[in-house]
Amino acid sequence: MLSALLDEYLAEMNLTATEQQKKQLVGFVEMLNKWNKAYNLTSVRDPKQMLIRHIMDSLAVSAHLVGKRFIDVGTGPGLPGIPLAIMNPDKHFVLLDSLGKRIRFQKQVQFDLGIENISSVESRVEAYEPEEKFDGVLSRAFASIEDMLHWCHHLPTDNGCYYALKGQLAEDELAKIPEGYEVTDVIELSVPRLDEQRHLLRVVKK
Repeated sequence: MLSALLDEYLAEMNLTATEQQKKQLVGFVEMLNKWNKAYNLTSVRDPKQMLIRHIMDSLAVSAHLVGKRFIDVGTGPGLPGIPLAIMNPDKHFVLLDSLGKRIRFQKQVQFDLGIENISSVESRVEAYEPEEKFDGVLSRAFASIEDMLHWCHHLPTDNGCYYALKGQLAEDELAKIPEGYEVTDVIELSVPRLDEQRHLLRVVKK
């Protein structure tokens, strides 16, 4: 059932996936659903809704990623990092979260589904010092853009980019972007069967 729906949604978003990738995406939803009962990882309870609200919502930004090394800040159970890692095996994703139960879940997903291009780190973002900076800093429902730039200022390379996944765009939030940063793109995203606004903001240091 989930596999058939996934095929349908991928086609609608013009995304191509191998059988292995599809299996991993469905496997991730199944694990999320199973672990959710004990670990309370997401407020979404229905696996079909997880497919839309977590998998497809994450994959909507896939085509816009530039670079090889990414960090997903406040990733929770691994969103958007795990779906993006599955679909972009040539890129590496660090999944950062401060809650141990979420990190344990991610590591189990990595082991069970054989995802080789993710690493999970349990840390608060301001305390995390990467050995190597990132081409892209991702956050989905993590914080305001102002807070994101404040907490994550030390993470991207000089040419790196911040990717903020947002619902509706609030003008007052955009107005509070700190000095020295610039929004280069505001991209309207379309997610199958999701009748809500979705946007991707790309922000760079000037």
